[in-house]
Amino acid sequence: MSDLTRGERLQIMLTEEELKALDDWRFKLRMPSRAAAVRELLKRGLAAEGFLTADIAMKSAEFGVIDRSEPDEPDEPPEDAPGRGRPGRRSGK
Repeated sequence: MSDLTRGERLQIMLTEEELKALDDWRFKLRMPSRAAAVRELLKRGLAAEGFLTADIAMKSAEFGVIDRSEPDEPDEPPEDAPGRGRPGRRSGK
């Protein structure tokens, strides 16, 4: 067990569809818990570039996890994910 203490609790509300997307991603990458998956997604999101800055008039409800304007396509696992780069697998190029 580590000495890491997390003194702050963050509570969020998700739709069933958003929770399913989180759980599917978590299980695909073998994350140990939902909390670990959310922390990993936060880490990746905070490190990402090329995102738009939120308009001051935007409401919280306008920020969803699932983009309903695009068809469902499976995400590619990260480069270091288990099973990535198996022989015979095409990269789609």
